[in-house]
Amino acid sequence: MRSMTHLSPCIGPYTLDNRVILAPMAGVTDRPFRTLCRRLGAGMTVSEMVTADRRLWHTPKSRLRLDHSGESGLRSVQIAGGDPDMLADAARANADLGAQIIDINMGCPAKKVCNKAAGSALMRDEALVYDILHAVVSAVSIPVTLKMRTGWCEDSRNAVRIARMAEDAGIAALAVHGRTREQRYTGEAEYDTIRRVKQSVAIPVFANGDIDSPDKAARVLELTGADAVMIGRPAQGNPWIFRDIVHFLATGEHSAPPSNTERRQVIHDHLGALLDFYGEHMGVRIARKHLGWYLDGLKAPGEWRQRFNKLESPAQQHAFIDTFFDHADLFTAPDGTFAA
Repeated sequence: MRSMTHLSPCIGPYTLDNRVILAPMAGVTDRPFRTLCRRLGAGMTVSEMVTADRRLWHTPKSRLRLDHSGESGLRSVQIAGGDPDMLADAARANADLGAQIIDINMGCPAKKVCNKAAGSALMRDEALVYDILHAVVSAVSIPVTLKMRTGWCEDSRNAVRIARMAEDAGIAALAVHGRTREQRYTGEAEYDTIRRVKQSVAIPVFANGDIDSPDKAARVLELTGADAVMIGRPAQGNPWIFRDIVHFLATGEHSAPPSNTERRQVIHDHLGALLDFYGEHMGVRIARKHLGWYLDGLKAPGEWRQRFNKLESPAQQHAFIDTFFDHADLFTAPDGTFAA
C-alpha cells in the first residue's frame, strides 16, 4: 500500500508530532499511561476528563487527574460539565495549572455523566452547546477543542450543525466519535458523518471509533478526509498501536511486532510508573486492569489474569511479569502472540 504522508495537524499555535492521538478515557488515560503512549508514538495525548465543578477538585481522584508535572508533549486537559460559567471557570483554572489545550467533553455516554446534562447529553440542547462553546473559548487564551459524537440518537445526528457552531465560536479542532450517544460502544462506528463534518468546517477534524489497526487507520483517514485519527479502547493493553500506525502511514508497510523482551520491559515500566504515581495501595489495584488488558491482548490463558488479581504487593506483581514471560514459550503461537 502507498504511504499516506501528510502534514501533521495544528491546534492553534501547536503542531502535533504526527496524525495519531490518544483519546481521553476516564480511568485509563492517567499520567503514567499518557507518558507511555507518547513514548510509543502518540502524536498527542488527552487527559481523562476532569469535572468542571471545582468544589470537587479536592478529592484524591481529581487531584491526580489534574497532575501533569514532568509530562512531555502538549498538555491537553478535558473538562466535563453542563454549566457554561462553571466550565469557563474550570478552563481558566486548568490553564493556570499549565494546560496548553482545553478539551470540552461532549462525547462521554456514561449515565452518571449524561444524567447531569454533560458529556454527549449536551448534544440534545444546541442552545446550551452554543453558550458553553462561547463561554469557554472566551475564558482562556489557549486553544479550546471539542470532542463529540455523531448525535444523541439515530434520528438526531446533529454533529455537522454543532461542528459549524463550534468553528464559529472559535474552537480550534474537533474530534468526532462515529457513534451516537444511544449506541454507547455497541454496534460499529460509522464514518460518513465524520466525513460530512470534515467537509463542513475548515478547522482540523480527528476521526475516532473502532480504529484498531494500521490498515483501519489508513482506511478511515482516506474515507473521512480527517486530519488525524484518535485511538481509544484499542490502545488498552496495546500502546504499541501508535508506533504501528505512524509507521504504516509513513511507509505503507507494517512494522514488526514488539518482541517479548520489549513487551516485558514496557509492562514492567508501566507497572512501576503506576506504583510511583498512585502509591503502593492504589497502584497495585489499578495495575490489575492494565495488566489484564495486556494479557487479553496476548491471548494468555485466563488463569494468568486470575492469579495476578490476587497479588497484593509490587514485588509480587513484578515477579509475576517475569514468570509470565519466562513461560511464554509454552503457549506462543507462530505469529508471536500467546495462544489460549
